[in-house]
Amino acid sequence: MKITSIPQIYRHVGRWGDILSVLSKYELAAWVGRLGPKFAKGFLKTRAGDAIAGQPWETRVRLAMCELGPTFIKLGQVLSTRPDLAGVALAEELQGLQANVPADPPEVARATIERELGRPIEELFADFDDQAIASASIGQVHRATLPSGEAVVVKVQHAGIERKVAVDLDILAGLAQLAERNPDLRNYRPRAVVAEFQRVMRRELDFLREQRNMEQFARNFAGNPHIRIPRSFPRLSTHRVLTMERIDGIKLAETDRLAGVAVDQEEIARRGANLYLEMLFQHGFYHADPHPGNIVLLDGGVIGLLDYGMVGRIDERLRDQVEEGLLAAVDRDAERLAALLIHIGSPPRDLDRAGLSIDLTDFLAHYANQPLDQFDLSGALKEITEMVRRYGIMLPARVGMLIKVLVTLEGTSRMLSPSFSLAQIMEPYQATLRWHRISPTRRLRKTRRVIREFEHLIEALPQGTMDILDQIQSGQFDVHLDHRGLEPSVNRLVLGMLASALFLGSALLLAHKVPPLVYGVSSLGAAGFVVSVGLGLRLLRAINKSGRLDRPK
Repeated sequence: MKITSIPQIYRHVGRWGDILSVLSKYELAAWVGRLGPKFAKGFLKTRAGDAIAGQPWETRVRLAMCELGPTFIKLGQVLSTRPDLAGVALAEELQGLQANVPADPPEVARATIERELGRPIEELFADFDDQAIASASIGQVHRATLPSGEAVVVKVQHAGIERKVAVDLDILAGLAQLAERNPDLRNYRPRAVVAEFQRVMRRELDFLREQRNMEQFARNFAGNPHIRIPRSFPRLSTHRVLTMERIDGIKLAETDRLAGVAVDQEEIARRGANLYLEMLFQHGFYHADPHPGNIVLLDGGVIGLLDYGMVGRIDERLRDQVEEGLLAAVDRDAERLAALLIHIGSPPRDLDRAGLSIDLTDFLAHYANQPLDQFDLSGALKEITEMVRRYGIMLPARVGMLIKVLVTLEGTSRMLSPSFSLAQIMEPYQATLRWHRISPTRRLRKTRRVIREFEHLIEALPQGTMDILDQIQSGQFDVHLDHRGLEPSVNRLVLGMLASALFLGSALLLAHKVPPLVYGVSSLGAAGFVVSVGLGLRLLRAINKSGRLDRPK
């Protein structure tokens, strides 16, 4: 750990202790004991906790995050959207994370609302229910009625949550530094995960961003009778308070109530899937958490969406890449799909491209033979995500979120209709995608984008060239070479020279019987001989372990 991290540890030593004890309790902190500061090692040795023996590793991670509180629960929810980083098994386990955070006392919630809106509760609402109907990691929700008689819900941020989140984010950054030093955890890219999580938490703490998301969805679906977006009330909303229209219906998670309603559930599943595909392929702006608790069935088969804190955006470039990937899969072109994955993601330097193409060929051949009405899209997405992770390719966050949304959408739809196939719903979009790619409007937009990029390049090129020439003329031009894997070879070379020199020197000492002598043998020469043989054997063992003594690479 860096010296600069010590003040951060000291500031939050109490919270560090809580976190390390929970990690130890669920047998997740062995790597901290190996890597961390000495106080952490001693602390973990003495804090036995109640070890969860026999539970899978993924389950223990989920249980630990539940116990660590709101920030870590939200981290788990973010990781559930990144199966390419966390792995499919862990991402699926973390999808069950729900924050059952105790609600603030009524007087605290009232004080927050009055402070934010600048008026007493009695003037703001005709009726306000002090009992929260839900309480999550960031805030809690209360029923209320406006003076005009409109039924609303008021989302209030927990008191002091910003400070708690700031402390936990600070500690997570320190844990990420430790985890980066462990080869077993480095593949999870802990620093990248924490950086992404920090961005998510900053957005989640701003309720005005959620309000703007609701307004954007309302504009996108204006005039569509099959979907209901709650109306927000800007004059009763701030960064910490959000007032929105109350939508009363049956959540898809309430399967018992849903079974008693006379409605065509298969049609509702198809309608909901089409709404999401419209968000993805037409609007480029989608609701990123379609689990059953966030989808409400209203009268007349209308679908209502709740919770707009997590949304996704698809720009023109990403839409091109997604469409290219879908078409490559349809055409069974493994080489094109592999090239696209490498282009979209961040591949490792030693990527086995040939192996990736072979695995993609097997993948496409397996799923190509499935009937469309039985095609397991979520299974295919999980398999390709696990493949990408196995080859060390890091996908952008928005691509990982898109995959998670499609998997969750198919799972939610199958709750309504077990025979539902998202791939079958997407079939009509294939012809649209092909036409869209060759349409004159699309070509014109792409040409304009390329021209703008060339303009930026042409503008930056002369100045960049002048900067390089100035550095050369002033003698400040440096070329930095990164010798990958050279250090072990240099160390072995030095060790070999040291062993041979020590062997020759010892041989001279033995030959000339340099005192002190023991039974007529030079003791210095004998000691040097033993050490040189030991160094030589160690060198041979190291070379043999690398497998590069007399075997091809």
